[in-house]
Amino acid sequence: MHKTHFLSVAYRDDSTQEQAQALAEELGLTCFYLSCSLKKHTEFDYLLLIEGDVVSIAKTGKSAPNPVRVDFVNGAVAHRRLFGGGKGQDIAKAVGVNKRHDLTVLDATAGLGRDAFVLASLGCDVTLLERNPLVRVLLKNGLGRATQSEDIASIIAKMHFQEGDISDCIQTSFDVIYLDPMYPHVEKSAAVKKEMAFFRDLVGHDEDSDYLLPLAKELAAYRVVVKRPKGAPFLNDEPATYQITGKSGRFDIYVNKSLDI
Repeated sequence: MHKTHFLSVAYRDDSTQEQAQALAEELGLTCFYLSCSLKKHTEFDYLLLIEGDVVSIAKTGKSAPNPVRVDFVNGAVAHRRLFGGGKGQDIAKAVGVNKRHDLTVLDATAGLGRDAFVLASLGCDVTLLERNPLVRVLLKNGLGRATQSEDIASIIAKMHFQEGDISDCIQTSFDVIYLDPMYPHVEKSAAVKKEMAFFRDLVGHDEDSDYLLPLAKELAAYRVVVKRPKGAPFLNDEPATYQITGKSGRFDIYVNKSLDI
């Protein structure tokens, strides 16, 4: 049977029905009780799925991958925190954590919060902005659950979610502005991972991302850091002060003032 709709909120337990209905109303979506497995569901392509205290994005159908959620306690994020290389990581060098340990950072394109978590784990005080409402729901849910973990409570305390976008922060100054706008992957070699397919389908790429750089340069006391895939043009066609290039991508650094001062 061909799916007739794209996205809905779903819940599996009556105890979460009220939460699911409130979320559906907030997002302008329908809401229903999911009584079958994701692989057998035939009506919606994607579900914003509530299971216990976890909110995730789930693709349906026979080849559906595992749902995507924000998890700062387990999995790849935890492994990176423990074994990722600390201040030797490219992102740490790009932001300047190796020069100062208490930087204030605005992550204006927070996504699932993984880079913000790395920076917070290295001592930065990070404000997170995410304008896509679906990703925002996942991020807020993940942050809320992470506050219950004693292992990372001190890190989460350095991560501050804020509603709005970068234009709402014009009265505030940050040491560093961090940007990682979505970029369209057109080559097969740069295909999005299967479990992150929802970013391609539900979020797409930031067609207006060029406007971020001028605003960021005004707000940043010391530097703006832009994460880009290899081969991608400079944001807003503005050459960076310098670059740090890794295996799969690069960081473009725009310096307003030296962190050595």
